[in-house]
Amino acid sequence: MILISLLVLGAMFLSACSGGTVVNNWYGLAADAERAYVSAGSFIYAVDLQNGSEVWRYPEKADSKVLFFANPVLTTDGQLLIGSAGAKDHKFISLDPATGKEKWAKVFTGAKGAWVAAPLVMNDRIYVPNTDGFLYVLDLSGNQSADPIDIGGALWSAPVSDGTLIYLSSLDHFLHIIDPVKGVVVSEIDLGGAIPSSPAVNNIGAYAGSFASTIEFIQSNGDHSVLTQTENRVWGSPVLDGETLYYADLNGKVYSFDLASGTENWSVQPDGPVAAGLLIAGGQIYVASEADPTSELGTLVALDLDGKTVWSKEVGGKLYTTPVVSGDLILVAPHQAEVTLAAYDADGKQAWTFTPAK
Repeated sequence: MILISLLVLGAMFLSACSGGTVVNNWYGLAADAERAYVSAGSFIYAVDLQNGSEVWRYPEKADSKVLFFANPVLTTDGQLLIGSAGAKDHKFISLDPATGKEKWAKVFTGAKGAWVAAPLVMNDRIYVPNTDGFLYVLDLSGNQSADPIDIGGALWSAPVSDGTLIYLSSLDHFLHIIDPVKGVVVSEIDLGGAIPSSPAVNNIGAYAGSFASTIEFIQSNGDHSVLTQTENRVWGSPVLDGETLYYADLNGKVYSFDLASGTENWSVQPDGPVAAGLLIAGGQIYVASEADPTSELGTLVALDLDGKTVWSKEVGGKLYTTPVVSGDLILVAPHQAEVTLAAYDADGKQAWTFTPAK
C-alpha cells in the first residue's frame, strides 16, 4: 500500500490528466553559499544561512494570481529563476538573489498550464517545462527564443542534460530525449509507469525510476533496459555517485546499486515512504521520509555509504522536498509543519529553523 498523502497524490493525478493548477503542494528549495531560497505558495523567501533569518520575500504582498512550488534555479549570471503555478497569467520570473527585486517577469499567455517544475539553464537558454505538455525555450532575458517543443503529458520534473542532449520525464510514462540544437524530440521511451521526477544522467545515458517499480537505464540513442526492480513505486530522482546509483521507493526502502557489476550492494528501510530524491554529501546519504509510521512526523535520516543509520531526526510535517546542501548545512523544507525550513549539520544537530513572520 502506498502510504503517501492522498492530498498530494490527488493533486498530482488531477494535474496529470487535465494540466490543472496545483493549489496545495510541497515547497521548492535551492541554496547558494549565503542564502536558502524557499518557494512556499504565495511567497518566495530568502533565508540567511548563518542564523535562519528572513532576508527578503517576493512579492511583498500576497497576490492571488501567483503561486510558487517549483525549485528555484540559480544561474551563473546572477539570476534566480522560477515560474508561477497560479492559474491566471502563467508568469515566469527572474529575481536578483541578493535583494529579491525583479530583473524581469514575463507573462506567457500561450501557456495553458502551470509552472511546477524547475527549469534547465544550458548554453544561454532556459528550458522550462509546463503542465500543458510543452517545453518552452527562453533566452536569459525571458524572451521566447525558439518554438515550444511538444512533449505531451503533464510535465512535473526538471529537464536534465549530459551537456549535449536533454532528458525530460513525463507523467505519460515516457522519457523524452531532446536535441536542443534542432529543437526536436529524438527518442520517446515508454517506461511503463508515470515518471514524476528527473532521471540521473551521466555521459552514457540516463537512469530513471517510475511507477512501474523499476529502475531503467536509457542510452542516448534511445535503447533501454531494466536494471532492477524495486518493492514499490519510485517517485524521487535517483542519484549517481561515481559507479554507484542510489534510489528509494514509496515503501521507504533505500537502495544502493553497483553499475559496474549490475548488482545491488544493499537495501535498507530506515523509516517511512520516500517521495523526495536522496542527497549525497560529505560521505553520507540523506533520506527525507514522508512520515515516521509511529509518529506521523517527517524524518530526516543520515546513512553512511554502507546503508547504516548514522542519525535520525524528526523534523515535523511531511518531507517531500529533496534536501539541499550548502556548506556544512543540510536544509529541509517540511510540508504542513510549524516551520518552513530547518537546517542541520552533518552530525544531526539542528542549527536553526525558519518560520515566516506574518
